[in-house]
Amino acid sequence: MSLENRVLIITGANAIAAAAARMAAEAGARLLVAAGDGGASPWALAHETGAECWTGDLTLAGSADSVLSQCLAKFGRVDGLFQAAGLSGRRFGDGPVDECTDEGWETTIAHNLRVVFQLCRAVAGRMMQQARREDGLRGAIVNLGSVLAEWPEPRHFAMHAYAAAKGGVTALSRAMASYYAPEGIRVNVVAPGLARTPASEAADADSVLAAFLQKKQPLAGGMIQAQEVARTALFLLSDEARPITGQVVAVDGGWSVTGV
Repeated sequence: MSLENRVLIITGANAIAAAAARMAAEAGARLLVAAGDGGASPWALAHETGAECWTGDLTLAGSADSVLSQCLAKFGRVDGLFQAAGLSGRRFGDGPVDECTDEGWETTIAHNLRVVFQLCRAVAGRMMQQARREDGLRGAIVNLGSVLAEWPEPRHFAMHAYAAAKGGVTALSRAMASYYAPEGIRVNVVAPGLARTPASEAADADSVLAAFLQKKQPLAGGMIQAQEVARTALFLLSDEARPITGQVVAVDGGWSVTGV
């Protein structure tokens, strides 16, 4: 994929985000990694990939502008944004809507939808100010969705705040794609099934869930690898995806079509 000298912002430092940062660096991109201090160290990932590093709470007002400002101070422009940061709200009270707590709803929406909106606003606004490149484009945005937004699963994944947040990501991204296409800005969504991330580690020890995933995601033989999701996101940011916008690409190992 062609990312040589493209300036990318990647949010998150775990699993999918980390895989994307490594692949993008190998493809010649210039990177800024933006993540919180919890979990895998964004500083370690930045050191490994030669990226700039921003750390802080992405949900706070002003964080998106701070991320963009650091990117512009270092590189002078932004060509792409991959929003991979997010969280499962189960431990905060996400669940079926009649059981979902206020904290579960608000925390899940904040980390999975508000952050996406705030960074889209900052980055799209900057791209609108940039001159078109030689290919006529100004930039590309890829947001991380989920198969749960369109293909819910009630037995094991009744997380209604999470599904609502990811549904919002899809709706926002499609609306943006329509509005910004004439301005040379592309916006797409990658919607993974259950991928191997720190948040999904507990599934490895659950034999019932493991058997379910074998049937639900047969092409993956269980969980999807983070690298597979990251590779798709970077393709959508690359020059090879120039005609593609407003799409939701399910990287789900068959989740959306198995009917299990």
